Amino acid sequence: MDALYLAFGLVFDPYVMLVILLSALFGLFVGAIPGLTATMATALLVPVTFFMPPVPAVAAIVTATAMAIFSGDIPSALLRMPGTPASAAYTDEAYLLTKSGQAELALGAGLVFSVLGGIFGVLVLIVAAPALAEVALKFSSFEYFWLVMLGFTCAIFIAGTDALKGLVSLLLGLLISVVGLDNPAGAPRYTFGNAELTGGISLIPLMIGMFAVSEVLRYSVQVVKPVMATEARFGNVFAGMWGLLKKYPVQLLRGSALGTLVGALPGAGADIAAWMSYAMSKRFSKEPEKFGTGHVEGIVEAGAANNSALGGAWIPALVFGIPGDSITAIAIGVLYLKGMNPGPTLFVNNPQNIYAVFIVFILAQLLMLPLGWAAIRVARQILRIPASVLMPLILLFCIVGSFAINNSLFGVIVMLAAGVVGFFMERWGFPVAPTILGVVLGTMLEEHFFSSLVKADGNFLVFFERPIAGALGAVTLLVWFWPVLRRLMLRAAVKPAMR
Repeated sequence: MDALYLAFGLVFDPYVMLVILLSALFGLFVGAIPGLTATMATALLVPVTFFMPPVPAVAAIVTATAMAIFSGDIPSALLRMPGTPASAAYTDEAYLLTKSGQAELALGAGLVFSVLGGIFGVLVLIVAAPALAEVALKFSSFEYFWLVMLGFTCAIFIAGTDALKGLVSLLLGLLISVVGLDNPAGAPRYTFGNAELTGGISLIPLMIGMFAVSEVLRYSVQVVKPVMATEARFGNVFAGMWGLLKKYPVQLLRGSALGTLVGALPGAGADIAAWMSYAMSKRFSKEPEKFGTGHVEGIVEAGAANNSALGGAWIPALVFGIPGDSITAIAIGVLYLKGMNPGPTLFVNNPQNIYAVFIVFILAQLLMLPLGWAAIRVARQILRIPASVLMPLILLFCIVGSFAINNSLFGVIVMLAAGVVGFFMERWGFPVAPTILGVVLGTMLEEHFFSSLVKADGNFLVFFERPIAGALGAVTLLVWFWPVLRRLMLRAAVKPAMR
């Protein structure tokens, strides 16, 4: 109790509260600009933390990250431009809601359920950090291989009515992911002698191009200009949230739990958690036919998952010093700089600092409600801009965001090419989302598959020998072959009845 009392004193110091407020505003700003990710927000804060004591330094990173993950939903809903990769999973759903005049529903759900999911993740971090970190450490390349393969199953669920086109879209994403030198042999693949391609095709310009530039192109080629989402008007973003909470409590809990678990796995992160949660939401929904038409259920579940993943990612970071994602990798460096060396001894030697981190997590989530509401109010001014002016501005933001990734024009070229590809894909009925998912998971698949083959000495049965890997493999294969098994079971049940 003495340590908890000290922790409250450390957090509610005026200086620390000012740091939290400024970091929150900074995170909201960075997350809302496509191309400037939550990871970039964290990296930009590191030099500032050099001059801070331990608690405000960690508070700045925690707060900015949580705000950036949420604020990526704002351009997703209004402009079909995911602010961060974690928002890409349900960008189409949010944008279609806005186009149908329900922007307040899309943005309100993103805000409220991000907060609830974030609080869930923090509570799990507080209560079960050591136990969950132990499970996360048992994941080897075999478990990650099956986890990625299970993640690919999401492509089928988010593909819409045509699973074959979803598969083709996924394969395109996998093809894009193998470009470059990042492979076991370290040999250039599909680079065509271009030095820029040796580093692979960056996800952010690709994502901006396929979602945002394709929308600009679609608007430009229309003879009769459609009613843009940005011409809609919306009211109170909190209206109807209580109804959603009563209607989708299972989805909230499921998304929060999955997000926390995926976040706790080293190398996973909020974007993968969001994709998996959105796919799970559609798979178990009572109204799966509404997904892809502007349905809030997927936003509820995936929005909760991407913020709960933040708390999950800090579990192995604090307990073992193993980063759960790129953000916690940066945070661990800051912890070491401030003398808060991650590990079990941190809970014994400096418990007040750990409790202070927990309090900051909760405070950041609660602060997201008023500040997120204010950010949405400011973003509403976008709706007053005529679409003929707004479209060139969107293109300008796309160019700036793509250039900012590596300070290279190559990112802009990738973005424009991806925009053209995305435009024709959607015109011919191929969904864009599985392509992005293929790029996100493709590199992980190759890395863990070859690592596992080396360990197994070419014996594929080893992929099922470890308990967790065997369970994940069985679940993955069951999901894949369930339609065939169900058809065989139905046929077997019908034959005796006919006799």
